[in-house]
Amino acid sequence: MCLLDEVLDWNAQRIRCRSDSHRRAGNPLRAAGRLGAACAVEYAAQAAALHGALLCEAGGSARLPLAPGRLASVRDLRLRIARLDDVPHRLWCEVVLVASDASLRQYAFEVGDGHASVPWVAGRLAIVTAPAGEAAG
Repeated sequence: MCLLDEVLDWNAQRIRCRSDSHRRAGNPLRAAGRLGAACAVEYAAQAAALHGALLCEAGGSARLPLAPGRLASVRDLRLRIARLDDVPHRLWCEVVLVASDASLRQYAFEVGDGHASVPWVAGRLAIVTAPAGEAAG
């Protein structure tokens, strides 16, 4: 499942992506015809995974090896809207790498329309990575 449509820009510390998939009837995260705001966490997790892959592809990084990962936690989740599917604007997602080592990457994230001063959904997420050559648990 790929929810993101395009990468707007990225660097070693962050990535910004955009998507229209929150408005699509076939979005795989919809339940009872609706897409709750908490689903924005999946958009952020996909952006974080893409950020890690782009960093490795761009020359590798000793502090961020490419390894399978799993979403381990979401903290400080702030939902300022109830649903994503009824928002008419394109969804914008930014994740910022705040800490990483061989087994864990921590990101702060914001999801909104890219224009409002306050994001629709924000928080932090942690991705646990497996050592090279091992599958994540």
